[in-house]
Amino acid sequence: MMKNLKKCLLPLFMLMLIAGMISCKRNDGYNYPASTDKTKPGVVTNIKVDNYNGGSYITYDLPNSTNILYVLAKYNIRNGVARETKSSYYGDTINVEGFAKAQEYSVTLYTVSRANVMSDPLEVKVNPKEPVFSLVRTDASLQPDFGGVNVTALNPLKKEVGIIITAFDKTTGRMEVQDQHYTNSDTINYSLRGYTTDQRDFGVYVTDKFGNISDTLKKSLSPLFEQLLPKNLFSEYRLATDTKLYTGADWPVNHMWDGVTDNSVSGWHTNSGNPPPFTCTFNVGASYKLSRFVMWERQNEFAYGFSNPKTFTIWGSDKAQPQDAQLPLSSPVGTVVGDWINMGNYRYPDPPSGASPTSITAADRAFVAAGVEFKVAIAAPAIHFIRVAVANVWSGGDSAHIMELSFYGKPE
Repeated sequence: MMKNLKKCLLPLFMLMLIAGMISCKRNDGYNYPASTDKTKPGVVTNIKVDNYNGGSYITYDLPNSTNILYVLAKYNIRNGVARETKSSYYGDTINVEGFAKAQEYSVTLYTVSRANVMSDPLEVKVNPKEPVFSLVRTDASLQPDFGGVNVTALNPLKKEVGIIITAFDKTTGRMEVQDQHYTNSDTINYSLRGYTTDQRDFGVYVTDKFGNISDTLKKSLSPLFEQLLPKNLFSEYRLATDTKLYTGADWPVNHMWDGVTDNSVSGWHTNSGNPPPFTCTFNVGASYKLSRFVMWERQNEFAYGFSNPKTFTIWGSDKAQPQDAQLPLSSPVGTVVGDWINMGNYRYPDPPSGASPTSITAADRAFVAAGVEFKVAIAAPAIHFIRVAVANVWSGGDSAHIMELSFYGKPE
């Protein structure tokens, strides 16, 4: 019986093998029309236009034909720059975008068949609203910042734009591009540093992914003086509500300004079992108007985990001997609690690679090792004492650690 079964299965197996070989045959169909019907398709009808910032949606009815493959739109977004957009047979709307101005433009629509035959052209007028790059430029402002210049603008539609900063170059005698900052944030607050306090011309313009470029806002500005606060003047100023230090090793507060940023036991570390915020206090030796600071979290296997700060607040005081106060877990910037003022609420950035904090890349680890810069608002008052209050750590645990802090600012 088994022998007869094999005889029956063998022809069946051969047929399946042949069928498989036929189905796996190389398909060069992409090089040939999907249809041999060379009939010119009809044009789309019942056109409706919905304009938005920098573009328009064109809605239509397709011709009554099963031979339609897609609808093609051809148009110029600015002088000499053409674009094409396609919409498949299964849709009824085509998006035309990238226009440089809020004005009337002509869009030519074609219906394309499966045999790659185009219909007669159909011209449609669109009137896109002011493009986003232009809106951002209109709202942009330039002002002096510590060691450079600051750009602020609003981008409420959260579209990707490029903020291009220029400055006068004495060598070339021209305004030269100094930096390019790309963002889709709704609020743009970006600083470029590295300049002396000498007055010079700065400029900023805005671009987008279509290559559109705004006009340039220019200003003659004198950057504010900035220095690294000398850490040899720092000292702990312990208060009763500061979180108790880790008892398993030597992790005192003054290890946060010893210049060691790696994973050695050379940072501040609180004991476990305490409620947040995890707090420490220190004297920076003089009164300064802070501009920014750099934080080094614990690296390597600790990066984006354990007791590394995720959200935290910097509090400051310019009193001669500021008194203790129980700091809140969260509060608005500018909140005053006793002798202390909230200088800024901060969140450590997510892994730049986009990876999960539990599976970071080598580039993410390098980002942590380099230290992360945080900006202090230029409107913040001068301070003589600082309190760091960690509200939340990456592990969600009950302790906090920081390897190193560097503060920048101007003596008062």
